[in-house]
Amino acid sequence: MPVAMITGGSKGLGRALAGALAGEGWDLVLDARTAGVLEETARELRERYGARVVAVPGDVTDAAHRADLVAAAGSLGGLDLLVSNASVLGAEPLVRLDALPLEGLRRALETNVVAALGLVQEALPLLRVSEAGAVVVVSSDAAAEPYPTWGGYGASKAALDQLAAVLGEEEPGLRVWAVDPGDMATDLYSAAVPEDADPRPSPESVVPAFLRLVRERPAGGRYAAPALLEGAAGQGGGAR
Repeated sequence: MPVAMITGGSKGLGRALAGALAGEGWDLVLDARTAGVLEETARELRERYGARVVAVPGDVTDAAHRADLVAAAGSLGGLDLLVSNASVLGAEPLVRLDALPLEGLRRALETNVVAALGLVQEALPLLRVSEAGAVVVVSSDAAAEPYPTWGGYGASKAALDQLAAVLGEEEPGLRVWAVDPGDMATDLYSAAVPEDADPRPSPESVVPAFLRLVRERPAGGRYAAPALLEGAAGQGGGAR
């Protein structure tokens, strides 16, 4: 069975994607900081789909934890897909740049960029030997558009996008995609904009966009989930 690793896999988009992949026969390594929630997610996926699901609680900023994640993938037979989904905002709720705590920005960069690269570095030996190795980084429209209060988070996602683009050039044997899923009804969005009462799409509604990438393996690049859902998977680097 193919093996996927999903960070931030206990709820939201990570959990939705984990369920979809498990339903298609994938085995999983899941990461999250809250052990109880992660273990419950893993148990539900095992019982529902019969998949092998290894739950590895911890913080992706911890190098030892990243090594444990890759070791767990190795115990399942390898790694075919790495989904870098774990993210922090840097401030909750989001604030203007003149009020953004610098320590919060450092935390966002450490989690959203540095840890993501560290996990890729740790996982590359397994990904390189996979017949269909792929990396997905979960981006944001805030990486490309200057929305007020989203500056720190957006800067971290813009940096992540650039790392993904360069990784795709340096690792031609892999597919590397940055995906902007759009606004979703997640805990992260609620923490970012707690006063926003407008309904947002569920994470499950955008999962087919990610599955399309995995199935069709278009050129590496940056994609927006709505474009993928509308049938624009062939337009790699230009999607936003």
